[in-house]
Amino acid sequence: MASGDSQEDAGELVRQTIWQAVNLALLIGVLIYVGRKPIAEFFLERRSGIQSELSEAANLLSEAERRNAKLQRRLVDLGSEIEGIKEDAGRRAEAEAERILADARATAERIRRDAQAAVAQELRRAQLALREEAADLALEIAARKLTEQVSDADRERLVDEFILRVEENENEREGVER
Repeated sequence: MASGDSQEDAGELVRQTIWQAVNLALLIGVLIYVGRKPIAEFFLERRSGIQSELSEAANLLSEAERRNAKLQRRLVDLGSEIEGIKEDAGRRAEAEAERILADARATAERIRRDAQAAVAQELRRAQLALREEAADLALEIAARKLTEQVSDADRERLVDEFILRVEENENEREGVER
């Protein structure tokens, strides 16, 4: 009996498995029949969505590549522009240095001329002061000698000569004025 039961159990198990397989096949068939259209539409929409996303991605990629190329050109141009700016700045710096040196030389020359003029002016002042002092000393010496060597008679004669000259000058002026 035990072997008959196990055969019956095995047959039952096979029958159940077949029924389940048939049920599954029918279920899948019904699902395919009923869901074919919505599934096809879903996949078509999904496909067109993916295609539009791919198209948009391709457009974005081409735009990015175009911008990249433009930026690369600008980088090259910027490099040459930077070199130009550096050269221009170097020329300007050299010109400015030359101008500063020329200004410094001109200032040094002006200071030298001013110093020479100041020295010459001080020399003239010193010479004039020396002449005045020499004249004062000569007058002092002459006055001393005159007081020591000139007598009263000489003084009277000098005064008379002076008065005569003054009178002659007055007469000449009166004659010129008339």
